Amino acid sequence: MFTHYATVAARAIAKNPFYALINIGGLAVAIAACLLIATYVRFETSYDRWMPHHDEIVQVQNYFRDPTTGDHYDVQGSPFIARRAIAKDFPQVLSSVWIGWTNANRIRDGRAENVENFHFVDGDLLGTFPLAMRRGDAHALDRIGQVILSEAEAIKQFGGTDVIGKTITLSDGGIVKDYQVTGVFADLPKNSALDFRMLARFDAVAHFAKTTPGQTSNWGWRSGLNFFRLKPGSDVAAMNAALPAWKQRNITGNADELRMSRDYTTYAFVPLADVHLSRPRGSGLTPGNDWRSIITLAVVALLVLAMACINFTNLATAQAGGRAREVALRKVLGARRGQLIAQFLGESLMIAGVATLLGLAIAELAMPWFARFMRVPLTLSYLGANGVLLPAVALVLLVGLLGGLYPAFYLSRFQPARILKANKSAAETEGSGRLRTALVIVQFAVSIGLIACTAIVYSQIVYLRSLDPGFTREGLMQLEGIGDPALDTVSDTLVDQIAHLPGVTAVGRTGIGLNTGNTSTSTVFLGGGSTPITLGTYNVDSGYFRTLGVPLLAGRSFDPTRVADDTTMPRDTPEREVYARLRQGFPVVLNESALKRLGIASPRAAIGQQLTSPIDAAQGGGVIRQTIVGVVGDARQRGPNAEVEPIVYAMDRHAPFWLLVRYSGDPVAIRGRIETLWKRLAPQVPFDADLAEDIDARSYHVDNARGQMFAAASLLAVAIGCLGLFALASFTAARRTKEIGIRKVLGARTSDIVRLLIWQFTRPVLAANLIAWPLAWWVMRDWLNSFPARITLSPLPFLAAGTLALLIAVATITGQAVRVARAKPIKALRYE
Repeated sequence: MFTHYATVAARAIAKNPFYALINIGGLAVAIAACLLIATYVRFETSYDRWMPHHDEIVQVQNYFRDPTTGDHYDVQGSPFIARRAIAKDFPQVLSSVWIGWTNANRIRDGRAENVENFHFVDGDLLGTFPLAMRRGDAHALDRIGQVILSEAEAIKQFGGTDVIGKTITLSDGGIVKDYQVTGVFADLPKNSALDFRMLARFDAVAHFAKTTPGQTSNWGWRSGLNFFRLKPGSDVAAMNAALPAWKQRNITGNADELRMSRDYTTYAFVPLADVHLSRPRGSGLTPGNDWRSIITLAVVALLVLAMACINFTNLATAQAGGRAREVALRKVLGARRGQLIAQFLGESLMIAGVATLLGLAIAELAMPWFARFMRVPLTLSYLGANGVLLPAVALVLLVGLLGGLYPAFYLSRFQPARILKANKSAAETEGSGRLRTALVIVQFAVSIGLIACTAIVYSQIVYLRSLDPGFTREGLMQLEGIGDPALDTVSDTLVDQIAHLPGVTAVGRTGIGLNTGNTSTSTVFLGGGSTPITLGTYNVDSGYFRTLGVPLLAGRSFDPTRVADDTTMPRDTPEREVYARLRQGFPVVLNESALKRLGIASPRAAIGQQLTSPIDAAQGGGVIRQTIVGVVGDARQRGPNAEVEPIVYAMDRHAPFWLLVRYSGDPVAIRGRIETLWKRLAPQVPFDADLAEDIDARSYHVDNARGQMFAAASLLAVAIGCLGLFALASFTAARRTKEIGIRKVLGARTSDIVRLLIWQFTRPVLAANLIAWPLAWWVMRDWLNSFPARITLSPLPFLAAGTLALLIAVATITGQAVRVARAKPIKALRYE
């Protein structure tokens, strides 16, 4: 019986090869697209789920909200002091570790080398993260002065993994220390938020006492990540509920510190598997993603698949009506209704099965390109936990049943006597026309919505790229490491000699680099006011504004000949002397956004006004007076996706970590000259330079990828929809051949017939706009609101999408309509 059903199904498919090609081709492409996107979504949602006991590991994140200014930022980092305070107050904690961000370098043969993804740690790292150790054991990082490497890093540093007992010399903040290799761990997979290749256990208290005093006790200093291993069965939600009371008990400091670190900051325990898709996206060990983007991609994939399924269902119901006589004869010959249902479902499942096999082949071929485009390692596996074989079988059943159930059940209930008495070879089941119209409306609503969303996403990307950054990107280079304490004695000489290199026109040091992600804020008071105001505070040198290219709106910039402008002090200056110097006051330069936050009417009105900050009693009390001497224009150092930060700049030559170089000429040649000079004067710090255009291009990659993904999905959806509409128009025109012949005999012109057929199929397209426009507007309004700088949401993209869909539909139908309308009536009526 199965062979018989298969034979009948194959004949039915061969009888209508055009419709079978559209069905199978559309389904195959949609299934391939769905599989590609599903593979990416699965990868993004699988982060760290491979790690043993991942459900017992949490990260503490900080979410800052300033109710007075509206400032907000979310970071994965938390204070160094928070780890011990949490471990003390939460009995659920088994072990904990602090992983610090650092710019440490390896010293080999007297020269510094960059070490990718190196971190200092404090606490029990291997007790918190059960890494697979290839050399050494779980106690390999128990003592200060020990270091462990990934397999890849061990091979890179020593040429093999048999490295136990070897020594690595590390330099950080001017401190050079030898570390003994005590373990090698397996390379971490790409789907991990824990991207590290070398980890060293250090004496945090002694180290920070020399490099950044106060970091071990300051609640506002977030220079690392805190992770905790919990006891099995611990309730993370209950622990989060206890954090507000924990903050009140533990966070201490002056009024400013309490306001910023306690009142305006929320602490949260986030499970390790959720870190990658958590609220902070750019402050972890790896770049994060967000749930909204993942859900959007998943929905787009399902919509494309739904478009193909609608085609399948529409054509299946349309063709089924043409098999009325076949059904009647089978019933007369004894076929039961269940056998007919099985036959139609079998045909539907066969088409779905062939389409799925073809879709898998297309996905296999496209996967390498798609993986490169998304910049993630994606593979298509068939078996195992992440295999696609079972989902593919489920897809065949789902699509086959969706396409076959309606014609199977409705066709199988035809009455043989009625069909044969009327001599009908075709019969329309009641309601099938309305079903097809509804499905076409849904198809084009999806197409119009995706076209509108694509247009808006593209417009927003173009707008961001054309947005004035407030400085000139072209001819700008950024160097990292100029603020390393190891360069304190040579940094002025190095900067001066770089400035005199051929092709270099200006140089300037800065504490806020281009897209660097670091933040530094403080609370100030304007004049004798009592309202605290939060501003970003960053150190620069006298050449920074000229090098960056920001305009001076009022007053003056920093002057290297004025001793009072410069707050640079040796790093080993006692804290009391530091505050004594700060009490003397110093000049500052503000940007426009800071001016607005302070409520000052104009740049000229700001000159001469004072900002004050209280000094804690432990440091001798008093206030720091900062006199505004200049106002500069806003610069989007964070990139176009971030709000412009209100900033107060102070002059310090050693604190800035980045050096900007303005050049003219060949960037490769100029970079080579700078690198040669750097390696000669500063061999203890690796040379690391990047062009501003390259930094900018990297910041747009995610938005560009999203825009291209939407564009591809829209194109695919429209193509699939038009294929189905073309086939449906062809089928309907063929069914109405006799009607058209009678109309022509009664005097209808070709244009009348064409207009009649076009109107029949464009009405659903027009109706689809009423569904697509409000939904697309709601989705895009929410998406645009996530950007600080955004386009105005106008009716234009929605009208354009509707018009484009209508034109495509008309173009699709016109050919068939003209062909049928031009046919001679005698050919349609010769048997009447």
